[in-house]
Amino acid sequence: MRAFAPGSVTAIFAPAGSGDESMGASFTVADGITADVRPAESATRTESAVVLDGEPADFAPVEIALRELGLADDASVELTVEIPIGRGFGASGAATLATALAANAEFGLDRTREQLVEVAHRAEVEAGTGLGDVFVQQMGGLVLGDGTTRWRFDRDDPIEYASFGSIATEDALADDDLMARIEREGTAALDALPDEPSMADVTCEGWTFAQAVDLPTDEVREAVADVEAAGGVASMAMVGETVFAVGVEGVLANRTAVSPDGAHLADE
Repeated sequence: MRAFAPGSVTAIFAPAGSGDESMGASFTVADGITADVRPAESATRTESAVVLDGEPADFAPVEIALRELGLADDASVELTVEIPIGRGFGASGAATLATALAANAEFGLDRTREQLVEVAHRAEVEAGTGLGDVFVQQMGGLVLGDGTTRWRFDRDDPIEYASFGSIATEDALADDDLMARIEREGTAALDALPDEPSMADVTCEGWTFAQAVDLPTDEVREAVADVEAAGGVASMAMVGETVFAVGVEGVLANRTAVSPDGAHLADE
């Protein structure tokens, strides 16, 4: 059974509550990850339960999700990836959520969608790869959240992006000084958004936030300046050395769009 989860880009975030949740402003993109889950005995199973673009891979949150679903020894997962990994597109969350949805259908686990989202979320937290990506990826569109409630807005803006490198999410989340700045500046940026923000609103506040927490590299700053010179607005994906932009065409290397669709089974 196959399931698809869109990639997601977080423009602004801050930890909330116990630290296992986050508040923020994020959006899904049309590109994502497809997970093909099969019984282990009927799939090519090597030393890993996970195959990434044809090669065995260690993918901790996916493996944790399989364990939580009672399928650690029974399932194999083949991931087909359309988004950069480790560069702020929520790839680990998309892979884990798609795996949970596909595994539930393939093995007849009869879990609700909410339960599967929670399994994927807990797997990400345990692996240290994310705090809230899967909640956005299951909804689609532009999503604002305060840690307990999430508001979804239909958006379909074209998005351009360029990726220059990776920033380890687990390292960022483990940096107490950085997370203290993120909590302070992220809360302020979210408070500054209008009640029904446009993608330009989110991008502008996202850039203010990124600069305030001192994450942009020189390459990121140069790319944002190029977008602004062309009349658009740009910011940095959280957390990755990636610039995303709205309001321009042909400035950055890649082009996609905000996706209104959340994660879903691909074989229906």
